[in-house]
Amino acid sequence: MRKKHHHKKKPSAFKKWTGKLHLWLGMGVGFLIFIISITGALYVFKDEIENFTRKEVIYHNEQNIDQKELLPIRVLEKAVVEQVKEKYPVHWVNIPVDKKMSYLFYWYEHKPESWNYFDEFPVYKVAYVNPYSGKVLATYDEKNGFFQIVKMIHWSYLLKQSWGTYLVGIPVIIFVIMLISGIILWWPKNKAARKQRFSFKWKNIKSWKRKNYDLHNVLGFYASVFALIFAITGLFYAFFCVQAAIYFAFSGGETQYPDFSAITTKAPIEMRTGGTLDKISNTVKARYPDSYGFSIDLGHEHMDDHEHPHFEVYVKHLSYSYHKSSSLIFDENSGELLHTHDMKDKNLGEKAVGANYDIHVGSILGLPTKIIAFIVSLICASLPVTGFMIWWGRRKKKKVQPA
Repeated sequence: MRKKHHHKKKPSAFKKWTGKLHLWLGMGVGFLIFIISITGALYVFKDEIENFTRKEVIYHNEQNIDQKELLPIRVLEKAVVEQVKEKYPVHWVNIPVDKKMSYLFYWYEHKPESWNYFDEFPVYKVAYVNPYSGKVLATYDEKNGFFQIVKMIHWSYLLKQSWGTYLVGIPVIIFVIMLISGIILWWPKNKAARKQRFSFKWKNIKSWKRKNYDLHNVLGFYASVFALIFAITGLFYAFFCVQAAIYFAFSGGETQYPDFSAITTKAPIEMRTGGTLDKISNTVKARYPDSYGFSIDLGHEHMDDHEHPHFEVYVKHLSYSYHKSSSLIFDENSGELLHTHDMKDKNLGEKAVGANYDIHVGSILGLPTKIIAFIVSLICASLPVTGFMIWWGRRKKKKVQPA
């Protein structure tokens, strides 16, 4: 009996052109996607690493604090300025609710007319301070720190933020298209092919080309859903339309973000004293005794100074994540609490927007989601490499074929 020959079906025109699109886009932005992905992976465990390297100063180790009083914020500020001797004014202070932790005083200046990151931010520095003695325990140059540089490469390739973020965002849009086209190309035609696509079948495979092909396809498939999530939450920062779309979708059709600009300082400036910020601080601590901490702007003029509609204090409820937060508006002169906006007051759109950063960096549920973000970022960084090797291998194969 004559043996039947099963001819391999040629791919459809749709898959053929999808494959070409996938290749051309990958060749165009592959290197940029590698940079964005690898810096994203490096940044994931920033907090854990910094908490370890700065453990000696995160806690001030002051003894008998139950019998001692915290120094007033303005007194602390003056002591910090005298010790650090920075030419720029202190911008804000992070105040932890845990009395054992140090206060963090930040210098941060933004010069929008500059074209690169290093000129755009003349200073970004933090001082860890003992709030009982006013002693500066350590200062860190955040601007030139490893993780800040990694973040700004990821954010804008170290270019000016106002257009550098677009130069990052455009390749990410292309990457989203590549993820979708990759899933189309991966999608198996039948049940037999499906078994092969979900796992590595390397028992009798010696060819590195086949293994590389499987790495690109199998890992790409498993990472694709998370990669799409990380890509879209990244586009949130590059394009306002993405942020507006997310808010619109999750808020049930709302187009306007809540506006509290009408709630402003009414008391005369004569009511402002050296203890006004302490009154505000004590109010926040009393209302949120179980929160992680909060930030208070110290009210100085800065390089990109603009008028704030009201004096707002941001409260962070969790140590590892920003998505659970509250905003309080105070009278800047009297220190009176004018308005609170807690999690229970926010619509689903506000919560989605507030959770975007934590979803993007993988901190939304703590360490488990950070591990996922790290692994997926590494896989995304590998896809341009394995994809290029597939193309190179096929190119060489074509060259050696006889005429």
